[in-house]
Amino acid sequence: MTKPKLTILLARPRGFCAGVDRAIEIVEKSLAKFGAPVYVRHEIVHNKHVLEGLKAKGAIFVKELNEVPEGAPVIFSAHGVPKRVPEEARCRNMIYVDATCPLVSKVHREAELHHRNGHKIVLIGHRGHPEVVGTMGQLPEGAVVLVETVADVEKLDIPSSTAIAYVTQTTLSIDDTKEIVEALRAKYPGVAAPRKEDICYATTNRQLAVKDIAPRSDAVIVIGSKNSSNSNRLVEVARAYGAKKALLADRGEDIPWDELKDISTLGLTAGASAPEVLVQRVIDMARERFDVTLETATVAEETVIFKVPRILVA
Repeated sequence: MTKPKLTILLARPRGFCAGVDRAIEIVEKSLAKFGAPVYVRHEIVHNKHVLEGLKAKGAIFVKELNEVPEGAPVIFSAHGVPKRVPEEARCRNMIYVDATCPLVSKVHREAELHHRNGHKIVLIGHRGHPEVVGTMGQLPEGAVVLVETVADVEKLDIPSSTAIAYVTQTTLSIDDTKEIVEALRAKYPGVAAPRKEDICYATTNRQLAVKDIAPRSDAVIVIGSKNSSNSNRLVEVARAYGAKKALLADRGEDIPWDELKDISTLGLTAGASAPEVLVQRVIDMARERFDVTLETATVAEETVIFKVPRILVA
């Protein structure tokens, strides 16, 4: 039987960013230097495939440091941690390696600088996300107020005479964040902005790539885990920019292929913590069902590389 034709628009950039590459390398180099097991506080990145691979090599993921034996090597996730965490690690004589993405650390430094300058900090982000918890944990309790929506901005009761600055989570929707910032500026015209955009280059580029392919696609598939903020934002962007259907899937086996049997153009991308092998698996599974033509849609070239901490350099 002749297979139906399918054009796959392959978004570029997609998949791993420099921060995720660095975080995974930190775990692998720690295992090589210290030997297994190496403990990791929280998920090093939000991707099931990556976590399973690291567990197989000897990484043990824990929620808090009290689950780690005293003196054992421990790694902090790419999302960042509150200041109390490295302090606790030092008190317990732990060898710790900080895998916080440098772009998240940049937000931490900005928030601390604004606080020292007497500003009330407004953090735009998603409540409970590890990055938000880590950013808020850089400063004393009450120094940071979190907003998730324009409605949250409207509810703020900070006096207009107060010096205010805002920072953002690095993995947000560009469009949604712009609306929140506009509302914040309308309510507090003197609000201080980041010197450089807080939403990271990788999040921005992957959203731009989806904006390019979504209007041309009958459906868009985003490879990524359900707890990945940047992957969920890609699904939202695809829907907002014209994709008739947009799906988030951990892997090709999770895709409802029967729902896609009548499409002729499929947009395909991956969140910043999803490895390329999962994208290629989707393409292989599509070829089992369709006569596939691949087209790469490139909106940016990425050359960013982050070095691992000195403690892991031989």
